[in-house]
Amino acid sequence: MRRFLPPLLIALALVGLFWAVGAAVLGGGLVDEVDAYNDRVTDATLEYVEEDEDFGEVVVHDVLADASLDPEPDAATAAVWDLWVRLVGAEVAAESISQFRVGDSDESDTLAYVYQGDNPQVFTLAVNLATADDEQLMVATLVHEYAHVFSFGPGEFDAKAVSCDTFEVVEGCAEPDSYLWAFYDAFWSGYDEHPDLENVDADIAYEFYLANDEDFVSDYAATNIGEDFAESFMTFVLEDDWSADSTTGAKLAFFTDYPELVDLREQMREAAAVELGL
Repeated sequence: MRRFLPPLLIALALVGLFWAVGAAVLGGGLVDEVDAYNDRVTDATLEYVEEDEDFGEVVVHDVLADASLDPEPDAATAAVWDLWVRLVGAEVAAESISQFRVGDSDESDTLAYVYQGDNPQVFTLAVNLATADDEQLMVATLVHEYAHVFSFGPGEFDAKAVSCDTFEVVEGCAEPDSYLWAFYDAFWSGYDEHPDLENVDADIAYEFYLANDEDFVSDYAATNIGEDFAESFMTFVLEDDWSADSTTGAKLAFFTDYPELVDLREQMREAAAVELGL
């Protein structure tokens, strides 16, 4: 989950400009067509609306084998999903995400979240579209959520372990070669006390952050081990360079020990070069 600064962004700045120019040239015809498209899609998706604890009403889309969505998304939803697919790749998007849930709540401070359902091999991704004017925040949010996906994904935890020599959370016992166990061993094992590894209490997290503010890239990172990993990976992807002389710098340098994550960083930066201004 990513929960700071109110809601998300949508990668539509360039499209919005195109719409504006088209309306001026075509006397509003293009805008009328887009409005008609969105009305048509909205009517077709009413049966897929569900109640969500964080976002209120959400439209639930199934992710198909070719990484397309069913039902057909509206323009805003399609833009966010397209950004996700660009960041992680179509094959990974189709294999790791089974549902894409989209809400639009001004009252929620949750930007997005992922969770595993009955099948622990795949995730549901949920995004809040309440704001659409901050493309960099959208990129950051989706990078953060994907860090949860690959760090809690297949092979990272043993759900049937009888005993555990690493740490245990609801997903199971962290595998000795898992990303999160290595991250815990490097950065959380040295604290005399720290929040529960699955803590979600913001007050506990903020108190821990205030006592160790130089150790975290954000106050939200101090929530639990998973959020620290995701916020640190997000910063690793977005930052151009850093010094490993600090704890936060060492956390970013941690990811350079994994060639696949270095490659993922470059893939994500290239995919979001327009949004990030690179």
